[in-house]
Parts: sequence; C-alpha cells; structure tokens
Amino acid sequence: MQGLRITLLLLTFASASSFAAPRRMVVASGDCKDAELSSQANAFLGALTSRPEQDILGSDRFAERLFPQPTKSYEDLQRQLDAAQDHFYESRNGKAAQAIDEALQQIVRLPVGEARWKLFVSAQLLHGLNYRAMNRQKESDAAFRNVLRLQPDYTLDPEYFAPSVRQGFDKLKKEFARARKVKLSVKSTLPSSDVYLDGLKVGQTPLMLDLLAGTYDLALVKGEAVSFPRQVQVQGPDTPMLVDLTYEGSISASPFPCLATGDGSDERTLSHAVRLGGTLGVEEVIVVRLEHPSSGPKWFAATVLNVEGGQKLREGGFKTQGLDAPTEALSALVDFVTTGRSPSNLVVMNSNGKAPWEQPSPTDKTGASHAGSLDVSAPDLLLDSGANAHASSTPSLRVASYVLVGVGAATLGGAGIVRLLAQKDADALDKRLHDGRILSTDQEALKLRDSLATKSNLLTGLLVGGGASVAAGAVLYLLSPDSPSSRPVSVGVSVDGAGVATSVSGRF
Repeated sequence: MQGLRITLLLLTFASASSFAAPRRMVVASGDCKDAELSSQANAFLGALTSRPEQDILGSDRFAERLFPQPTKSYEDLQRQLDAAQDHFYESRNGKAAQAIDEALQQIVRLPVGEARWKLFVSAQLLHGLNYRAMNRQKESDAAFRNVLRLQPDYTLDPEYFAPSVRQGFDKLKKEFARARKVKLSVKSTLPSSDVYLDGLKVGQTPLMLDLLAGTYDLALVKGEAVSFPRQVQVQGPDTPMLVDLTYEGSISASPFPCLATGDGSDERTLSHAVRLGGTLGVEEVIVVRLEHPSSGPKWFAATVLNVEGGQKLREGGFKTQGLDAPTEALSALVDFVTTGRSPSNLVVMNSNGKAPWEQPSPTDKTGASHAGSLDVSAPDLLLDSGANAHASSTPSLRVASYVLVGVGAATLGGAGIVRLLAQKDADALDKRLHDGRILSTDQEALKLRDSLATKSNLLTGLLVGGGASVAAGAVLYLLSPDSPSSRPVSVGVSVDGAGVATSVSGRF
C-alpha cells in the first residue's frame, strides 16, 4: 500500500509539474465604459474561472492590488472620527487611538483631493491630542508633523485647542522651518499632471519640492487618467520620480479590469497589457475586446500574451450580438485560449496572419467565398473542423507522449540513484550486526534499518511510477495519428550523483 501511495504521489507530481496551468489574468481593451464589453468580458472570466484547473487572478484581486478602495464612505469615516473624539473627551484614550488608526487606514484609500486632505488633517490632529493625553509625546509630535510637513503655516483653532497644545504646535513649526529638507522632483509622461501628496494637491509636473525626509503617498491625475497610488520614500539629497501616466492612466478596475485604447494603437495596448501582467506577477495575459468591422457582425476576440517573452501566443474570437455572449461560444473560446484547440464555432487567425475581423474573405461575383478562405458570413460555421481538428490533435497527443516518456525516464533514473543510496545503508548496517541481529541499544543501526526500509519503499514506487509513465507515453504515441509534418524529437536523460535530468527537444 505504501508503495502504491508513493506511485500515485509521483504520478501526481509529474502531471502537475508538466501540465500545471500558468497564472493568468483577463483584461478588456477598448471603451472601458462600454456595457456590452464589460458584460461579455465578465462572462468570459466566469467561464474561465469555472474550470477547476485554471489559476486566474480575479477582478477583486486586480482592483485591490492596483486601486485599493475604501470600505467606508467619507461620511462614515467622519462619523468614526466624531466617535473617536467622544472617546478622547471621556478619557477612553485607548479606544480613541484604535478608532483613529482604523479611520486613517481607510482615509488613504479615498480619492485624492481637498475632502480627503481635510479628513486626514482632522484625524492627525486628534491623534496628536490623544497621544498627548496619554503622555506619549513622541507619537503626538509625529502626528502634528504629518500636517505641518505639507502645510508648514497651518494654525490651530484657539476655540478647539488649549494654549499649551498651541504652544507645542508652534514650537514644532519653528523646528520645521529650521530642519534640513530634501528634494522631491516629479515628472510625468503626460505634461501638466496634478501632483498629490497624502491627498493634498501640491502642484503640477514637472515639479520640485523641498520636504522633510519621510514616507509620502503620491498620486498623479490628468483629466480621467489617475496613476497607481504609491508610497514614496523621500530621502537623500534628491528623490527623482517619473510616473508613466500614459500607461497607468489607461488602466481602470471598474466595472471590469480594462485598458482604454484612446489612440487606437493595438501594439501599444498589447505592450501595456504585458507590462501590466509583469506588475501583477502573472505568466499570461488574456486581452479581450469587441471588434467592429466596417461591414458584417461584431466579434468578441481574445488575444493570449506571454508576459516573460512579450509575444502573442494565440488569438481567436466568435461572432456576437447584444450584451450576452453565447454560452457554447464562450466555452469554445476558453478551450482555445487555454489549450490551443480550435472548435468548429471558433475562428482563428488566417494563414496570412489576418483575422476575419481585420480582413473579410474575398468573394466572387456570385457572392460565394473563394476556396481556402474562411466563410465569415456563416452564422455558426466559422472554421472547418475536419482537417484542422486532425492537425491540432496530432501534435497535442505526440507532445504529451514525449513528455510522459521523458518524465518516466527521469523517474527510472531516480530509482537508480535511490538503489545506490540504499546499498550504502545496507553495507553500513551489515557492519553493525551482532550474529545477524540488531541490538535494541544500537541507535545508529536502528536509524540505518529505518532509512533502508524507506528507501526500499521509495525504490518500488519510483520503478512502478516510471514504468507507468513510460507505458502511458507509449500508448499515447500509438494512439496519435501519424502526420507528414511531424518533426524529429529527441528525449535525453542524464544521471549523476547530484540528481536526474531529462530533456525533450524538437519542434512541435
């Protein structure tokens, strides 16, 4: 039984390591306010994530990583600060500090502007008062400095602050005036972008500021283009910042992750998608969009991009009309973008590199399509499923057979290494036997016995697993039809004292 469990684990590991789905994300491109695009993109994402084997970055995670939103409104946060102020006046300083900290965590997620800054100032001043009442002078001064560092001329209202508090605050203002400043220079790829620090507008790009060293929340805005929120460590003699607002401002998270394509440049959009995938740590980006040819139906198209290499892996789509995409077509498109298979109701790139929505099929005077071209006027038949299905299934089975044989060979090579290690344990155990027996007091001999038993079970599992993998590969090879376009493939295995290596080379 133990050998069987090891075999199953080995086969599971080999399968997972060979065929594990890459980490993917889906982003729409086009008019990000288009309800039809958003609806069909959501439907495609739902069809994709319904597959249990897929590893997909969801829309909520996308938004949290790039544009974290507050869970409370401005009014809710104002009420929370009012409650914290009541705690302060009633000497419940611990509860007041906790409420203020929780409010600040949400305030920094509010949209930048005057309203956010005022709420931020109210929270920091209340923090300063509360810490002062708790005899925590250092934390109190830090809270007051968070206001003065961006508004050095800020004055406390004498109706709300005691003379002793105002005196301490004015002392910090004088210290701030004498303190050594460092330079923060901010530039943007969009000229005259508004610059916000901690939610307060401090100027437009290109901008240079003298600031106290520390951490600031930085955001740039130009019209509807908003940069990713980021924290900047201002230190040293100069801290230069260049924000690519052309890229960051084209991305939105609501109602669906989207790349706006205002300039109509497909290459720039795909470049931004690859860059976005690198930012979010995925391996593949699926860009979905609505194509509107000059004549004929609309298409819902998907392009799969490899993030590391930056290249286009595949592209397909189906005809669509209205907000809802056909369930069967969505499922077929998911199959295509994840496996490369081309079902009959899915269109793929023409042999000349042009998709049907880019180059309609030429017709003769009778209206019939020329031989060899795609019939884009047909309602369902978008691709001949005969020869193409044969061509796509053949290399898939062949590649799977080569991989299984390679994994099996590597597993058998590993069995050889385990056999050598087991022999060493057996030789060492023989030297410690007394009349063919192991003494119960000989801990080293007992360890060698247990190690030998473990290696024996592992050896059995490796032999069975490796044999099963090679056999499965051979069966798949025999089942795959022979193809005249098949290219030579070689499988290599190398074994040394450090481990086992296997390679599959060729063109598939």
